[in-house]
Amino acid sequence: MESDNYLTIKSSSSGLYKEKGSRFLSFAFPVVHQDEVKPIIEGIRKDYHDARHHCYAYMIGRERVNWRINDDGEPSGTAGRPILGQINSSGLTNILIVVTRYFGGTLLGVSGLINAYKSAAADAIGNAEIIEKTLHEYYAIDFPYISMNDIMKIMKEEDIHQSDQSFGLECSIIIDFRVNAREKIMRRLSRVEGLTYKYIETR
Repeated sequence: MESDNYLTIKSSSSGLYKEKGSRFLSFAFPVVHQDEVKPIIEGIRKDYHDARHHCYAYMIGRERVNWRINDDGEPSGTAGRPILGQINSSGLTNILIVVTRYFGGTLLGVSGLINAYKSAAADAIGNAEIIEKTLHEYYAIDFPYISMNDIMKIMKEEDIHQSDQSFGLECSIIIDFRVNAREKIMRRLSRVEGLTYKYIETR
């Protein structure tokens, strides 16, 4: 059976690391789409506009292939990559971590910066509640009203969630279910007369 579990954080958290006068404020956020990242970072830049750097890393998706790092002016490889390293070592995904640095006047060197950003990210993760979630597939289904009872029966028996609906002579519903239940559910839905479906996303 296909695995559909992953680890992420339940809600946003923060952390702090200090070194030779510099302060590294860390912020962790649960995210499920890449387009959530930019507004969060812009918000932190606005709230901490007097800070020198806002470095970040994110990982999205159970497959762990959608990620990005940004050093925001720090020497290459000293900020974003250590932050990502903490995400990876914790086995997390669907997470963004931003570390904001207030420069204290003393250069930390490459190894010092790596340790600082790593430690700040680790503190934010340590202060977060880590939870296990399941990956769901989302579909838009359309069917005639006369098939309503068949659809409702399948949804109840297979623990299918419903997030939007439009009922008339022709009905439309947005549904989602666990990835590892896909084969059985789609087989049952395919037997419903007049039903058509369109895949939306997996998250």
